[in-house]
Amino acid sequence: MPNIDYAKLTVDYRTSVQKVEMGLWEKIYYPEIIRGLSITAWHFFRNMTIHTLRAFGMAREKRGAVTYQYPEERRPVHRRYRGRHRLTKKEDGSERCTACMLCETICPTDCIYITPEEHPNPGVEKHPRQYQIDILRCCFCGYCVEACPCDAIRMDTSVMELSDWDRTRLVYDKEYLMRDVAGPGAPPEYAPPVWWLK
Repeated sequence: MPNIDYAKLTVDYRTSVQKVEMGLWEKIYYPEIIRGLSITAWHFFRNMTIHTLRAFGMAREKRGAVTYQYPEERRPVHRRYRGRHRLTKKEDGSERCTACMLCETICPTDCIYITPEEHPNPGVEKHPRQYQIDILRCCFCGYCVEACPCDAIRMDTSVMELSDWDRTRLVYDKEYLMRDVAGPGAPPEYAPPVWWLK
């Protein structure tokens, strides 16, 4: 390993964290408190003015900060959001999964369990007899979706309410994953509003 003269380098690589010296203004401390309070007050009065004007039918093109009244009003979910898993189906309604075991192999938390079996149709090699995903162990990385060669598993349901009173119900089986999702958690058929992408 060559000897490096750290004194001639422009950056001090001997330390992993570079310390930034505070100026006099930051050391006094009170001006920074006043600056933070002024930013908070600016946002408060700006949003209050916009919401008041909107209540009287003015300033419709402006948008202030809002509080979503969950669960009646749901925040728009971006189309790339990784929600609850689902298994896609063929045109005849059967599962698209061929039990190739790639999603189970690549899963970093080992939350996918597949039991393959021979398909009754001799034209199809095999299919999963049992397909389970333990949502309590899943880290929602999306590796299973990327590894699947036949687009059998997706995470585009936009379902984010994944809680239950019973832990055993959070192990999703093949029938549950193939069930069509309707309502607020349905797969997105539209692009999100432009303001959401900013």
